[in-house]
Amino acid sequence: MSIGGIDNSKIEAMVAQLKAAAARAQGVASPLQQPPAAPVDKPGFADALKASLDQVNSAQQKSEQLSRDFMLGDDKVSLSDMMISMQKASISLQTTVQVRNKLVSAYHDIMNMQI
Repeated sequence: MSIGGIDNSKIEAMVAQLKAAAARAQGVASPLQQPPAAPVDKPGFADALKASLDQVNSAQQKSEQLSRDFMLGDDKVSLSDMMISMQKASISLQTTVQVRNKLVSAYHDIMNMQI
């Protein structure tokens, strides 16, 4: 601290007092004592993976149901609807398998890295 100069701790204390006074004027108890914000629930990798697998599963089940209904002779189900549904389910399953293969490959690459 220099003679005749202002100490930094005094400046910081005055700034804190000014902020507290401004907060009281706005109705907040203290800027340092504000209620904590509610935690934001961020979707994780596991949630995204589960949602994707559920979507593939529902496509498979829909395809199976349409196929069953068509074989039982339901007039509401056409051959084209059944075939399109089967192709969508097949493509979504193949995509899921390819993503899984890429994830396993990336895992092996990371595990084989030298530190």
